[in-house]
Order: sequence, then structure tokens, then C-alpha cells
Amino acid sequence: SNKQRLMVSWLLNHCGSQSDVFEIQISRTEKHNIVHSVKSGEYTWTWTSELPLECVDHSVRIRNICNVSAHSPWSDWKTSYGEIANNKVKIFPYHKVLSEGSSATFCCVPPKGEEITGMAFRNKQYSLISVGDKVKAIAVNTVPVPEGSINRLLLTCSVTNQKNKHVFNYVGFPPQKPQNISCETTDFIKVNCTWGSVTKEDGRKKPTHTLRIQNTDRAPFHCDPSRCVFPVVPQLQVYNISVEVKNELGEEMESYSFNISERVRPVVEWDNITQGATDANISWSIQGNLTQNNFICQVSTPQQNITESCERVRGFCKARLKHLLPNTTYAIKICCSVSGSLWGHWTEPRQFTTDPLVILDVWRRIQLSDPNSRRVTVLWKQVRFFSSLLRYRVRWSQEDQMWKTLTVDGEQTQAEISVGLGKSEISVEAVLHTASSIPAHIIVPPKDPAETPPVQKRLSGGTAGAFCLSWSEKTSVSCGYTVEWCILGGANPCTLGWMKVPKENNTLFLPAENFEAGRRYTFNVYGCNNNGDKLLETQTGYSQELIPEQIPRLVQPVQKTYSSVTLEWLFDEDDPAERAFITGYLVTWISVQDAGLDVLTDRFNVSDPRNKSVTIQGLQQDQEYSFSVSALSKVGSGVATNFRTRTPINYHPSLVKALTAIFILLGCILLLWSRWKILKELFAYPPGMNIKTPEFDSFLLEMKQLKCCIRDTCFFRFFSPKIIPNTNSKCLNKTTSTVGSHI
Repeated sequence: SNKQRLMVSWLLNHCGSQSDVFEIQISRTEKHNIVHSVKSGEYTWTWTSELPLECVDHSVRIRNICNVSAHSPWSDWKTSYGEIANNKVKIFPYHKVLSEGSSATFCCVPPKGEEITGMAFRNKQYSLISVGDKVKAIAVNTVPVPEGSINRLLLTCSVTNQKNKHVFNYVGFPPQKPQNISCETTDFIKVNCTWGSVTKEDGRKKPTHTLRIQNTDRAPFHCDPSRCVFPVVPQLQVYNISVEVKNELGEEMESYSFNISERVRPVVEWDNITQGATDANISWSIQGNLTQNNFICQVSTPQQNITESCERVRGFCKARLKHLLPNTTYAIKICCSVSGSLWGHWTEPRQFTTDPLVILDVWRRIQLSDPNSRRVTVLWKQVRFFSSLLRYRVRWSQEDQMWKTLTVDGEQTQAEISVGLGKSEISVEAVLHTASSIPAHIIVPPKDPAETPPVQKRLSGGTAGAFCLSWSEKTSVSCGYTVEWCILGGANPCTLGWMKVPKENNTLFLPAENFEAGRRYTFNVYGCNNNGDKLLETQTGYSQELIPEQIPRLVQPVQKTYSSVTLEWLFDEDDPAERAFITGYLVTWISVQDAGLDVLTDRFNVSDPRNKSVTIQGLQQDQEYSFSVSALSKVGSGVATNFRTRTPINYHPSLVKALTAIFILLGCILLLWSRWKILKELFAYPPGMNIKTPEFDSFLLEMKQLKCCIRDTCFFRFFSPKIIPNTNSKCLNKTTSTVGSHI
């Protein structure tokens, strides 16, 4: 039912040459009506009839034209006979796939004695065409595509004395040439060729695809509609292939050539990703039987694409991604190429997260251990948020000497090393599971014998318990400032805290939650330059001052008089454990006998905290007083020390009276002494005068009483000695000397 092609072939005759031309004629029916004539130089010829060959007889004859002018006689007609309808009408073509949009001719062959009265295509009547003895045909200029899912066309033939005959034909699509043929290999074992398939399918029989390697004797390969896989031909570099597409409506073919060494598309397989904070090391392998060791590979992330020349080492390629962001998730993919012209397919994206950025905050404490070396305590702040921390590595070098290394456990936050008096460089890094952190550096300055510590400055109370520090800017500072303090204030041992400040800043705010009220904090401000950190200022203060708790200690014995008491006490006003700055002392006193009365206590403020003595005057003699001494701060006075004492009796007036009498007596004696001769002449016995013994004894007794009176009462009593005639001059002279001596 699909016979519409007539193939003719013949043998070369005796006069045949390459210039021979053959004339071919096609006729229909037994009357041999010529319907087609053609000349050809070939020995085979194919003719496609618009009318199915089954409708009527088709005959062909041929003659040779030798040398253009001579004609051979026509051959006999060779006939392809049409179908004969015996009992029922026959319709041609039927069950045939017609090309969409093409023209088609249909015929009806009636049985003997019957006539065709009409023909309809898709229920539409067409004009009848006589093509032979009672054989009728219709011509359809454009074969449409039926709407809906049923892809068939109804053809109806009406015959006298019989029911209408119905057959179906189908609409199909002729094959199209394969487009964009491309071939490649991933392993030098198989070649994979692909192309674009544009041939529409009619839902019946699918077109066939065949690939042939034209420059080999390999058998054709049956292929899928858009791809074909075949084995590599050993030793063959250049492949000439053809791809043929064939269906009921025809066939199409496309050719393609390629060099297999230039069509290698490597397949990448992931090996490992080792990430750091700002970089990642990745490795992968190239699959297949590839003999090349050098590849060009692209590693792609959403933020960057890098191209690496990859030399396989032990079967693996390696690359390093740089300038990544810490603690960030990346999705990377890789593709590789041998020559750079054909790239492999991208791998599936693989995700990884970079480590958090670990930059240690490092500081140091320097102590002189002996005249030729210093002990340095290297301090750093604990990396609390990082789970893959293994240990810390401390390295140091003194004046460009060999580096020394010390490793400490990951739980430690300090290490002690010994350095000389010169400049030293120290670095500390955290060792992680995957890599190491960025080393933090600090420089120990050379020892300066002439360096003197700065004067300590007192800080005024902060706002709500916080500290707001400020210091003078230094042009010599090139790498910022560091402020250090003891976290527990003046308590020992000192646990250092510190903060780094950029060089553009000269202020630092420390919130109150980091400090405790009543603790004295000392802040050392260091300036950094190429030679290390130098102490610039020292500031001390309290986040909040409290009442002093240290008690003054009185010095015994207390010095006192009948009207004053001098108090002296001991107190360490610079004690770092004190809860406030000592601004002075409060001294109070009151008479004990007035303590229960409504009498105000006397007080005196000592404004100099280094003055620890005071003399209280204006007291009454022989009175008991109560004294108290307490330390003062700006928030009040502390605990007082108490003391009681009694003033002595004042003996000064009696002593003055006694001394006055003595001085008068001495004056009289001196006066009498200067007049001694006169008195002697006045009181002397006349020569030859005898003095009686009783009278002399009476005189001595009076002199003795006078002496006792002077000693006991401190009053002078003058008396007039009795003048007794002296009969014994020798006795009188003796008596006068004795008085004088008593006086």
C-alpha cells in the first residue's frame, strides 16, 4: 500500500561509454499513456509517482543515446501491474504515513461491473480524476495535521451497489538533519556523541538513528534520538562520522570530524576540603584513563572564580582558595580541561563553612629576674567560642636570633619565657584541627636604665560606677595604646586585664559591670611603636568609693599637759586595699563628765592625710576626756579608734610664788653681802666685851627657826638680832660667821 517508488536499473550495452545518456519513459495503463520522461547518465534510476502504483499499471522503457546523435531502439515496456478489485472496492494508499503539508493523490479501484461515484477526504467531497479503466482519483494539495490526539485522516470511496468504503491514513513528519553534532570522551575508553534532534514524531513508528565511522570498517552503531556512545578505536586520532536519521517519509544525514585528543572532557571527583578562617585547601581527582598529568581547572564560588594549573600529584589535584570571609558558608564547584578548549562538566556544588577568625589579643608582663635577664609573662585572652582549638604556640626571638618555640595546652591563657635586656619579638597563635590562626605579635622593648615611672594620677569618681579614661596623645605612638589593670583591683595576686585602643583614640570607656565598688584600680597606659610598648601614664581610682574600713592606731604613750593632749596615730593612707581615697582625719573629744549631757562634741579635721598628729588645747586640768580618731574620705568617715585620758593638775601658780620668794631672798643676800663690812661694824662686840653663853644659845636658836620658816613656808621673816655684849671676841667672830653661813 506504500508503493509509490519505481526503481529501474539496466546493464551497459556494447557501445556504452562514460558519455552515454539514457532516455527513460514512464507510462500508465495498458494504453501506455506517457506520464514522465527523463534523461540520465546513471545506470540506475528511481522515480516517485504522485499516484500510488497500485492504482493502475505503470510501465517503463529505456533507450541509449550514443554520442548524442545516435539513438538505440526503445526497450520493451517493463510493467508494474496495478491492483485488481475482485469483490470489494480498494482504496490506495491506506495506512500510510503522509508528510505534513505535502500534496497527496488517492485512488479507488472498483470491482468489475461497479463504478466509483464519489470520493471524500476528511468527509469532504473532491472532484474525481479518471486515471484508468473505471479507476478514479482525487488530489489533495495540502495534507493537514488533525486536531486532537488522534493523528489519522479518513478517506471514503462511494461505489454503486455497495456500501461506502473507509480507510485511514496518517500524518507524519519527514526527518530533519541532526544539528550541532559534538563528540567527546571522558576516559579514552568510550566516545559520547550528541546532537540536536528536531524531527517531530507522529506517535507511531519512531525514526531510527544510525552512526557510522566512515574511516574505519566498524559496523554502524544504532543510537538514541539525540546521542550515541561507541568504543574508542585504538590508535585512531581523527574520527570521520556520519549520523543518519530515517523514518517512513525519508532519511537525512549529517557528517562530522574531530580529533579525539582535543575532545577530552575530564570528569572531576571530590577528594577533600580543609578550611581555615580566610582560606581553604581543596583536592580532587581526575577520573578515567587519561595519560595527561597537567590540567587546567576552574574552582568557582559565588564570590569568585579562580583558574589553577593542576599537576596531578599521586592522582590528586590541589588548589587553595584565598580571601574568604570567616565563619561563612561557601558552595564550590570544579571543572577541568586538558587543553583549555573543552571543559569538563561542573561538579555538584559542595558546601563548607570557614572557621571563625581567631586573632589572639596578646599582652605581656615584664619583671626583672636578675641583672642580665627579664621574666616575661605572655598573656592572651581565651578563645571561648571555637571548638576545634587544640593548643597555643608561643614563639620568640631576641634581637634577630633563632626563634624559640613553646607549646601550651588549649586551656591555658599565659606562658612564661625568659629574655635578655635587648629588644625581643613574641608571637602567639592558636593551633586548630584544620590550620593555625593568624599569629599575634608583640614586642618587648629594650631595658632602659634611665626610665622613670610616671607620676600616678588620681581619677575622679566615674559615672554610675564606670571609668572614663583619657590621656595625652603622643606623636611617637604608631600602633595604638594599651590600657592594663588588675581585674581584682589591688588584691594579690594581680590578674591582668587589658584593652587595646587605636592610635587615633586617646579615651577609653570601661563599663561598671567589670568593676567592684570599694576596690582601687590602677590603670597603666602604654603607647606602642616599633620598639614595643612604653608606659606613658598611670591612673588610679575607684568605680565607687566606700567608707574606709582601716582603723587608725594610736601611738602610746599619749603626750598631755594640764590643758592639752597631743594625739599621734599610725595609718597607711596609700594601702591599695583601702576602699576609698583618704582625704584626711576626723578627731573628736568630749569631757567624760559631760558625755551624758546635751553638750556638743568638739571636733577637728586634719585635711592632710599624711599628717597623723594633732594637739588639742584649751582643756581643763584634772579632767577625764574621751577622744576618737577616724579616717575621712569623700563619702564619709570610717571606723574610729577611741581613747580616754585625764589631764594632770596645774602646779604652776605655787611654783611661781616659791620662785618669787627665792629670788627676793637671793636679792637680799646679795644686797647684804655688799654691805657686810658695815653690818659687821654695826653688830660687832666692842673689844673686851664678854658674851654670855645663854645669850649666844638664844641667838642660835632664833637663827635655826628662821631657816626652817623659809624652807617650810617660803616666806621670809626678818628679825633683829639681839645685841649682846661680847666679852670674848674670839667667840663673837665665830658666831657671826655661822649666821652668815646660815643666811
